[in-house]
Amino acid sequence: MSRNTRGTRRSDLKTRRSSRGGSKSRFLYFLRKFGAALALIVLVGWLASWLILSGAAERSWNWSKRSLINSAAENGFRVENILIEGRYHTDPELLKAILNTEQDDPLLDFDPAAIQPLIEKISWVKKASVLRRLPDTIHIILEERVPFALWQNDSKVVVIDRDGVVLTDQMQDEFQDLLLLTGDQAPRHAAELIDLLHAEPLIFDQIEAAIFIGNRRWDLKLKNGMTVRLPEQDMGLALRRLAEATETEFLLSKDIQTIDLREADRMIVESQALSPQKR
Repeated sequence: MSRNTRGTRRSDLKTRRSSRGGSKSRFLYFLRKFGAALALIVLVGWLASWLILSGAAERSWNWSKRSLINSAAENGFRVENILIEGRYHTDPELLKAILNTEQDDPLLDFDPAAIQPLIEKISWVKKASVLRRLPDTIHIILEERVPFALWQNDSKVVVIDRDGVVLTDQMQDEFQDLLLLTGDQAPRHAAELIDLLHAEPLIFDQIEAAIFIGNRRWDLKLKNGMTVRLPEQDMGLALRRLAEATETEFLLSKDIQTIDLREADRMIVESQALSPQKR
């Protein structure tokens, strides 16, 4: 082996040793410079895990929160006013029970976000806005549902709104003029019928009840005992034909038992004493 070859090997060996020594030095330098920070990070992580798992963090947070609420109350942030806007039918005692808040209670102890969905579960309430107004007021704005019709389900009569939502079974004088509906699916289809009837007041004023037949169409029961059978389709056109016949021939004032409007090109009238007649 030549001297040049041995020299080259010695040089490579020194280079490798120097490289290993340099890596070790850099590692020791990294530990000296960042070791304390890494230890602190590990310690903080361990401490945070212990606080969470042991429940100490939650207890500490609750204590801090309660201290803040009490301190605010001592400085005037207490409930002095509860304002309810838009309430007409909603039971005030039910609202009071849901709020569960008395005068002089800490205002910051009241959680509007938790109370709002509870109020909106009340049948009369379509939408509610619950606000906490500093320093001493709870403000509730209600959008109530509007009574639209009466629905007789079996022997029980309830008030429903336009969407068919049952509002109450407590009858009041103001509900007596609402149209009475019967039929399992009547509430779902009431809005279309009643809107069309409002367009024909001459007919609407004489109706006592509307019966939803076979979940398909309506029969109208008039106050004089007459029955008007409406078609499944084009109810508005059928009611217009009936209104015109009433205006010109006083049809609804005659001794008639049934008026059948189910056929678009004819009106079948059945009197009390005579057989059905086509008009």
